[in-house]
Amino acid sequence: MALARRKPTRAVRVGALTIGGGAPIAVQSMAATRTQDIEATVRQVELLEAAGADLIRIAVDSAKDVEALAEVRARTRDIGRAALSVDLQENYRLAATVAPHVDKIRYNPGHLYHHERDKSVHDKVAFIAEIAERFDVALRVGVNCGSVDPEKTAKFGADDVGAMVESALEHARILDDLGFHRYVVSLKDSDWRKVVEGNRRFVAARPDVPLHLGVTEAGMPPDGIIKTRIAFEQLLSEGIGDTIRVSLTVPFEDKGQEIAAGREIIADIEAGRFRSVPANFGEGLNIISCPSCSRVENEAFIELARDVKTMAQYAKDYAVTIAIMGCRVNGPGETDDADIGLWCGPLGVNLKRGDTVIGHFPYDAVLAQTHALLDTVIAERGLAKA
Repeated sequence: MALARRKPTRAVRVGALTIGGGAPIAVQSMAATRTQDIEATVRQVELLEAAGADLIRIAVDSAKDVEALAEVRARTRDIGRAALSVDLQENYRLAATVAPHVDKIRYNPGHLYHHERDKSVHDKVAFIAEIAERFDVALRVGVNCGSVDPEKTAKFGADDVGAMVESALEHARILDDLGFHRYVVSLKDSDWRKVVEGNRRFVAARPDVPLHLGVTEAGMPPDGIIKTRIAFEQLLSEGIGDTIRVSLTVPFEDKGQEIAAGREIIADIEAGRFRSVPANFGEGLNIISCPSCSRVENEAFIELARDVKTMAQYAKDYAVTIAIMGCRVNGPGETDDADIGLWCGPLGVNLKRGDTVIGHFPYDAVLAQTHALLDTVIAERGLAKA
């Protein structure tokens, strides 16, 4: 089976790029550098442009980030064709100052819930939509299973996919009611099965909305590419998906691999070349790691992720999940569901077992602590090989 005829969605203009409406599937990536490191971020944009990115996303979380973003935009505006998107992180009010410098703004409904709790979600979305309309900017409603707002989590209980889908549907309704239709939705998780299920459920309710596909925190190559490929092969072959990202934990200079992997997956599906997947893929040891972005405060996180993967290979046949996250924004929440979690700060790493913090350790000491914890988890749970 080759790439199916795309499901008809509305067309969303993002700068000179069109997402949905029958346009070619757009391939995007995200700058991994700290936004305030202007030289490094400009270099990252140049590398992703050279790799053929259709859209490049940069994160901002402070006024200084916005100042740096303006400089990055000024220095890269004429180097290529890629549209520029911004990730608002937790401060939605920055939309007013970032909008003049970008083509699209992404916000996370879960983060929006926690900021300025005295204001309604509707009013916060209305603020973002008004800014987007004023500055001719598109929006992405970016929902992650690991950061859905507590009300949805409480309502759906163990059905975290249902909570994610309901959050996306709610925000789509709000934007529609506001008369703002220039938006894309994404529903992501580190588990490719939940990505497939969530997107299918959303499309069943809102087939008109363009979708951005991705498996978040997919990890390092080749596993991260395989997880993403499985999800994309199922969804794209059903005509679901208008823009994609392959999220990989790789050195900053190698972020172009995300674009290359995305293009290869699309080309293979279009040609009917589907990769065989072992029946037991995803069983045993599961290493989750984020793809790195400007929120990462110490690039040692990338090397740590590689070291953890190497160290843990002795446990490859045991059903244990280890999550290595690179920042304090997503790190705490998105390691809660792992058996062992590491979320990395500027000087050290918080080691967790489930949602309990074991301790804070220097980068050069946490690997041994993780090894010992992995032994403990296997022994205490009496785990059998997968």
